[in-house]
Amino acid sequence: MHVQPKLKKKLTLATVAVLAGLTLTACQDDNTDAAPSQDTASSPAAENSAAPSDSTGGNGGTATDDGSKGGDSGNGSDNGSDKGSGGGQINTGPCKTANLTITANHGMREGDVLVSLKNNSDACSLKGFPGVDLNTSDGDTFSANRSANTPQEVVLGGGETTRFTLHTPPNDTGGTGLRIVSIVVTPPNETHSTSLRIGLSLPVTDGSESGQGVTVEPVGYGKQ
Repeated sequence: MHVQPKLKKKLTLATVAVLAGLTLTACQDDNTDAAPSQDTASSPAAENSAAPSDSTGGNGGTATDDGSKGGDSGNGSDNGSDKGSGGGQINTGPCKTANLTITANHGMREGDVLVSLKNNSDACSLKGFPGVDLNTSDGDTFSANRSANTPQEVVLGGGETTRFTLHTPPNDTGGTGLRIVSIVVTPPNETHSTSLRIGLSLPVTDGSESGQGVTVEPVGYGKQ
C-alpha cells in the first residue's frame, strides 16, 4: 500500500508521541520505585528516633543511682566506725584491789604523794575517793580528808594506769615533826586495802595528828 508523504509524516509524529508518552510513563514508574529508596535514605531519622533508647541507656544513670545506694551502705559502715571509735559507753564493773598494782611516790610539790593504780585484768572502772589512812612512827593512824573536787568515772583497760594525789602540809618547823612511815590505800567501792611504805614529815603544830591539812583527791582528778 502506498502511503502519501503527508500521511507518512503524520504517522511518524504519532509514533514519536506514543513513544514519548511511554518514556514519560516509564520515568514516572522509575520515580515511583525510587520513592522507597528515599524512605530508606531517611533511615538516619530512624536512627535519631533510636536516640531515646540511647537515653534509656542512661539506665547507666540508674546504675550510678544503685552505686550511690552502695554508698549508703558505706555510710552504715561509718556509723559502725562511729560506734567502734568510742561512741558507746563501755560496760565494766568496779576495779578490784586484787587486780590492781598500787604504788606510791613523792610528788613534785613538797608533801604531795602520787599514788598509781595499774589494772592487771580486764577493763574495769573507778569512780570516787580512795580511802587513805596514814600510819605514824608512834603506831597511831589517822585518815585523810576528801578534797572539794568532784569525782569522775575512770575506765581502765588491761595494763592501763590512773592516779590520785594525797596532799600533806610540808614540815617547815625545822624539827622532826610527825613522822609518817606508811599509808593504807583502799580503792573506791572496795573493802580490800594495800599498805605502802612512804616517808613523810608533817608539822605537829598544824594538828596533823588528827588529819588536819591532809587531803586526798578523787581517782583520776586532773587527768592524772
